[in-house]
Amino acid sequence: MPKVYMMCGKICSGKSTHAKMLRKAHSAVLLSVDEITLALFGQDAGEKHGEYVARAERYLYQKSLEILETGINVVLDWGFWTKSERDEARQFYGSRGIETELHYIEISNAEWYRRIRQRNESIRENQTDAYYVDDGLAAKFQAIFEPPAEAEIDVRIADSD
Repeated sequence: MPKVYMMCGKICSGKSTHAKMLRKAHSAVLLSVDEITLALFGQDAGEKHGEYVARAERYLYQKSLEILETGINVVLDWGFWTKSERDEARQFYGSRGIETELHYIEISNAEWYRRIRQRNESIRENQTDAYYVDDGLAAKFQAIFEPPAEAEIDVRIADSD
């Protein structure tokens, strides 16, 4: 029976890196909201970014069902920043008899800010295609993010600093 692997963690915490490892380890298809929104809008989604993300998530939930029906595992590479998002995903898949596994990327604030600076530098040098995280965006995500409770976590990956 195929499984859904859900990445949970702050923006720039290492979710995409871990998701790529899971994709290879479990012969899975990786579905990324950022990949879609960056491909379509680049850094220019502006005020509509939240709407575009919500649309991409809805699309990827449906696409994931098609993939799972073929017997292939799926990795969902988006943040699952709030408990309600995690509960919604578990209910969506659970009601269809599909197993989920939440991978929580835990990161200290010091390491998080270091990684944000590193990512932003890579973006400025055109070495990566990712969202630029300014101080305002970092503060916004810090305020939104709800770390999962122990009971929600299937696999915990902690930073090494």
